[in-house]
Amino acid sequence: MKRTTIDWFESARSDLQIIERILDDAHLTHQLAFHAQQAIEKSFKAVIEEYNLGLIKTHSLETLYGKIKNILPEVIHSDHLIILDQLYLDARYPGELGLLPDGKPSLNESHNFYSLALKVFEAAQQACHAGGQ
Repeated sequence: MKRTTIDWFESARSDLQIIERILDDAHLTHQLAFHAQQAIEKSFKAVIEEYNLGLIKTHSLETLYGKIKNILPEVIHSDHLIILDQLYLDARYPGELGLLPDGKPSLNESHNFYSLALKVFEAAQQACHAGGQ
């Protein structure tokens, strides 16, 4: 595995560790969504790096996933990517604080975001070990 790929995975793992520390804090569900988005983004970028798919300067999970869909099939539905992208943008600034249409993500939604981020991370690592450079 390329050194840069490993760096992306280490950074994604840090986001997952933050999530694990705040997983059951209802006050921080918007921050959990932010770190879930970041872990997925970094996992996608690791795959892009390992498979030499070019530099992509975007935070859009949907755009990134479009580049690696054939490498990580059936890992994620675009609906989830859209939701996390929206939460990512809103969670970064005061005011909306990462709101869904009905307010902050619930603890249950947050747990689902974490599960998704972990699933993507693990699938991305497996894909990079299996067939990257």
